[in-house]
Amino acid sequence: MARKSRFLLNSIYELKLLVSKVVLWLSIKLGLIHSIIIVPFNGYGNATQIFLVGRVLKNNRVGLSTIEDSVWSNVKRMIRRFSTVVLPGATVKAQFQGKDYLVQTNEEGYFELTIELTERLEVMTGWIEVKLILMDQILRNQPPVEANAAVFIPESSSDFGIISDIDDTIVPTGAMRLTEMIKTTFSKNAHSRLPFPGVAELYRSLEQGSSGLASNPFFYVSSSPWNLYDFLWELLHVHDIPAGPLMLRDIGLSRTELIAGDHEQHKTEQISKILTSYPSMPFILIGDSGQDDPMIYLKIIKAFPNRILGVFIRDIHDSRHEFVMEKKAEMHRLGVEMRMGKDTDEAKSYAITQGWIKPW
Repeated sequence: MARKSRFLLNSIYELKLLVSKVVLWLSIKLGLIHSIIIVPFNGYGNATQIFLVGRVLKNNRVGLSTIEDSVWSNVKRMIRRFSTVVLPGATVKAQFQGKDYLVQTNEEGYFELTIELTERLEVMTGWIEVKLILMDQILRNQPPVEANAAVFIPESSSDFGIISDIDDTIVPTGAMRLTEMIKTTFSKNAHSRLPFPGVAELYRSLEQGSSGLASNPFFYVSSSPWNLYDFLWELLHVHDIPAGPLMLRDIGLSRTELIAGDHEQHKTEQISKILTSYPSMPFILIGDSGQDDPMIYLKIIKAFPNRILGVFIRDIHDSRHEFVMEKKAEMHRLGVEMRMGKDTDEAKSYAITQGWIKPW
């Protein structure tokens, strides 16, 4: 039965790829694609390497939202985000420190690039730019297709880093109720989606730490699809929440899964990669009780002993209390305290008690 299921999924995936190729070919031949863009998903790095992800696709001209946008405008913009025509097998050139690096997009139009640096970035911190250039001529009379990817390099003086979930941690989403999540996602925009009260103030305080220097880096690891990247980046900016690399996932059909990108596996791998990139930096983990954050964070604590300063879990679902308390007890035995609370004030109190932030 398992072999038949794998064969069926692989066959459906191959059909999907064929349809995508036909759609792309027809769109080009009929002149339905007017421009192509490189969408860089801002990355991160250290003194010896940088890592970034991006995608090459038809320009759907999503644009920025405004507070005056209607529900229908929000729905149309969200539909455009998910109505992607991707460019598989496209070659992208990255330019950094006077050197060129080539990478090809995969079947879904994504590319991942890890640059091993020949010159250390010991004096460069904050956001730095990597220039990206599409090397293929896809359209007739195609102008140059370029983009600048921002890569974050934390300061060596950072006291700690913060890894945070987004959905139901920063902003209410209703991730455990599918219809509510879809309604919220499609009907609102970065201005009308309001974070939980106090989140921006807490996160800015954590960024500043006890020193007040705003040098503690944020990393956002979420199971939201990459299609929502621009929306989430705009949401952080609009609500004055500290910027940081967003590590999302591709949730489309794959050769082996009906919905690719297992939630637990994705978050575990991405958090592990961040901790490995900064081996001397301790971290605070922030999530919610709605899905598997407590279990994922427990796995991270076990895999990276003495690296996690503490955990805060936003309590959004009473039915998960027993599950969360079990993980809390295991974390305690490993020397890491986890606090669960329904509002941001409880996280604030926890952070002040631990000496991570100044009282405010």
